Amino acid sequence: MTTPFISHSQPRDDVRVTLPDRSVLSGPIGTTIGAFFAAAFPAAPQADPIIAAIHNNQLRELTYSVRHDATIEPVLLSTSDGGRIYRRSLVMLLTTAADEMWPGCRISVRYSVADGGFYCTRLGTTPFTPQELEQLEAHMRQIVDADAPIVKRVVPLDEAIDLFESRQEQDKLRLLEQRTRDHLTLYTLRGRDDYYYGYMVASTGLLRYFRLIWVRDGFILQYPRQEDPSRLKPIRAYDKLSRVFRQADDWLQMLGVEDMGHLNRIIRDGRHIQELILVAEALHEQHVAEIAQEIVQRYHEGGVRLALIAGPSSSGKTTFAKRLAIQLITNGLRPLMLELDNYFVDRDLTPRDEKGEYDFEALGAVNVKLFNEHLVRLSAGEDVNLPRFDFMAGKSVAGRTVRLEANQIVLVEGIHGLNPHLVSDVPRNLIFRVYVSALTQLNIDNHNRIPTTDVRLLRRIVRDTRTRGHDAASTLGRWASVRRGEKINIFPYQENADAMFNSALVYEVAALRPLVEPLLLQVPLGTPAHIEAKRLLSFLGWVRPLPTEYQRLIPDTSLLREFVGDSILDDYNPYRPADDLRDL
Repeated sequence: MTTPFISHSQPRDDVRVTLPDRSVLSGPIGTTIGAFFAAAFPAAPQADPIIAAIHNNQLRELTYSVRHDATIEPVLLSTSDGGRIYRRSLVMLLTTAADEMWPGCRISVRYSVADGGFYCTRLGTTPFTPQELEQLEAHMRQIVDADAPIVKRVVPLDEAIDLFESRQEQDKLRLLEQRTRDHLTLYTLRGRDDYYYGYMVASTGLLRYFRLIWVRDGFILQYPRQEDPSRLKPIRAYDKLSRVFRQADDWLQMLGVEDMGHLNRIIRDGRHIQELILVAEALHEQHVAEIAQEIVQRYHEGGVRLALIAGPSSSGKTTFAKRLAIQLITNGLRPLMLELDNYFVDRDLTPRDEKGEYDFEALGAVNVKLFNEHLVRLSAGEDVNLPRFDFMAGKSVAGRTVRLEANQIVLVEGIHGLNPHLVSDVPRNLIFRVYVSALTQLNIDNHNRIPTTDVRLLRRIVRDTRTRGHDAASTLGRWASVRRGEKINIFPYQENADAMFNSALVYEVAALRPLVEPLLLQVPLGTPAHIEAKRLLSFLGWVRPLPTEYQRLIPDTSLLREFVGDSILDDYNPYRPADDLRDL
């Protein structure tokens, strides 16, 4: 018989936390994580401040009270989670300061801009003047210097509804129609409550890096980038991206969907879902047709012979390329599509990343010299023996022989399509570049954005599970590496595009939720991927799922079908040589 172990020690009145270096601190039960970090890192660098913590493999705010022994790890501003919390808190600082200076002033955070910033507008009145914006920024800095606490509190749902009704914030009221719980978490700054669907910093003293920049009809709230958290880069003019954002706003007004609350109502009522989907898809097709017509015009007037399509992961490049090919054919121009993957260098020549692993996304992984030689010869009407990359052997082998004939144009899809070094030997007048990405997204409300990166990630989780057998945890684990490659190989070249295609669809998050939510719920607790899954599930909770009976309304040519399945374009192969097509 085994005698049970009995402890005769007295109950402890302290808790112990273990830091990443395995040092241990103790404090009274209920000590905040922020207090432990203050003791552990009394001279923490201002350049990359601690924003939050990983507590027993869970993301926590610095105000979280520790009641049991735990491991804690700092979350810095330079991390993805730290950056998100910082930006969210910065929006609260902005809206609070604006309301204090002009009582009742309402701000809408519209979309993110390159170089780190949110494009914002002032609602219901004239835009801020440059002088007003200077005053607003000065007041924000006063609040930062005061190190005002940001306090979390849970209130009954009825109280939250009364609050937003008193402020006539219809976006919040529409959103709360989706709320199934009887309470809501609010954050309070200097006596002003607001709702944000993610964590916040403990106090405003952490929010030292920002700038307000006046632009036409609005302003930019600039924030630091992850790779250089203590420095604000100069904001460059992104005219082409700006046109896309204005187009997206026009489309949303046309559709009558300003925020997630509006979309939820349409799905709940069920009366206009079909029209919403069909019009959104028609706007996509119209834009694809316009890009095709521009290529055809350049072909006839300027001699364009090469169309390059680029975009980040899960932007819908493949479907866009096929739809563009079809539109070109309807305009009398037949595409000769080349696969950039067939121009990989042999495996032993492939560059490696900082971990020593093959970096297939680097431009050095492509035989750029051969690619340029073939494009120049094709443009001159010569026969070219194309390579074919044998992925099993890791070597390039001989492929088919092609010639660019009359009324043909080369179409290439790949991540380097906007990089001028990819086609440095091809005259610029022969090239037309298209950038494809989910450049905007329907926001939850005026203060809570859904990052377009998150929507691309949801697309990829659904597609990877369906087509590659990867679970959500695997896709989440690879996403940071994918994002690093995009920042190096794609985003710096956006403005090189001759045309931009916004692949976002107003209804897509509602269509993705019933497919991706079960996958995210399967991510194991206590893993790094679970932190990310929990965050994604948090915003999906505000999205009314598109019922199964309405999923069939998504056209089989939709860009969304690339991810959710049943695309008729899966079987369409525009890579066939022209000779094969003539034999049909």
